[in-house]
Amino acid sequence: MIILAATPIGNLGDASRRLIEVLENAEIVAAEDTRTTQRLLRALEIENRPRLIALHDHNEKHKAAELVALAAEQDIVVVSDAGMPAVSDPGYALVAEAVAQGVTVTAIPGPSAVLMALAISGLPTDRFTFEGFLPRKPGERRSTLRALAAEPRTMVFFESPARLASALTDMGAAFGEDRRIAVCRELTKFYEEVRRGTAPELAKWAEAGVKGEIVVVVEGGARVETSPEDAVAQVQQLVASGIRLKDACAEVAAATGLSSRDLYQQALAARSQ
Repeated sequence: MIILAATPIGNLGDASRRLIEVLENAEIVAAEDTRTTQRLLRALEIENRPRLIALHDHNEKHKAAELVALAAEQDIVVVSDAGMPAVSDPGYALVAEAVAQGVTVTAIPGPSAVLMALAISGLPTDRFTFEGFLPRKPGERRSTLRALAAEPRTMVFFESPARLASALTDMGAAFGEDRRIAVCRELTKFYEEVRRGTAPELAKWAEAGVKGEIVVVVEGGARVETSPEDAVAQVQQLVASGIRLKDACAEVAAATGLSSRDLYQQALAARSQ
């Protein structure tokens, strides 16, 4: 069996009794960083010293089959450095392989930076989407944000402290400067902080330098009805700025709800006129 075990995202007091019990009895633990897991075992005063196997972004694909074969015979506990494995952390490829091989997968629920940030953000919680980390390259990040401009659900992102100010600036450009945003920092830790405001306000604050783990929660947008003609004009503007026609159609389709295929065909027809 594969056991995905959620670990504390900062405060060790959030470690559940189930997590401690499983770690106390584990024979094999697949860990994102074995050194971090060793520190966690010591901090939780767990005397058990299971066999630790590194499972990270760089080796997960070729380790998955090996670990699933082991899991067919005995339990393997999977942990990331913080939070639930497989959610913006290693684990997905392992779970997919286990499912394909008919090996049971279960989880020990626990702390979640995504749900905690959403709950304390002050933004709508009834419907939301988790977008993970934005692309590192500025052009790709802006393209991703433009495609999300009309997303009606509350959006949750992870972001690096070093890129937070530029990401917030790009959010203001893509979503509009009045969109409500909450930046949640160091959740469950001593210096936990939530800053709420608009993209320009928060970008100015972040420019001074921010430390720690960051979760950004963004208010969803109100979808604006766009005519096919206006949508094609938007596609043409994006193409003129250097974006490929296919990608431009996908962005405008996501923002307007129109068909990407129809926009592509209409844009091609407009070119020939």
